[in-house]
Amino acid sequence: MHESGENYLETILVIKEKKGSVRSIDVARELNFSKPSVSRAMGILRENGYIVMEPSGEILLTESGRAKAEEIYGRHRLLTAFLTEVAGVPDQLAEENACRMEHILDQEVVDGIRRFMEGRCRAEV
Repeated sequence: MHESGENYLETILVIKEKKGSVRSIDVARELNFSKPSVSRAMGILRENGYIVMEPSGEILLTESGRAKAEEIYGRHRLLTAFLTEVAGVPDQLAEENACRMEHILDQEVVDGIRRFMEGRCRAEV
């Protein structure tokens, strides 16, 4: 899956958690993209089995869509925490960089950061 598809899935998950439901217009507003761009992306995600579009316009994540979205969002939260807590990067900068990093780091690197952060949290208790 391309970075853009991952961003869309992550955005759908976050909006769903905040608002309870998600429509294409919500995604367009959140990402500051045009409605036609979002519509095309939703079509691709639907074709690939990541989302279902209800007749009402509500976007629902499929099981595989939710799993992928949670994986990406988990990476995002982990990297943001690492950048703010360990590297001392300001929150906004950490958010922006974590968003880019979450798509390019190998799983082995993410797992290493996770182990480091988990060990750090246990040591602080």
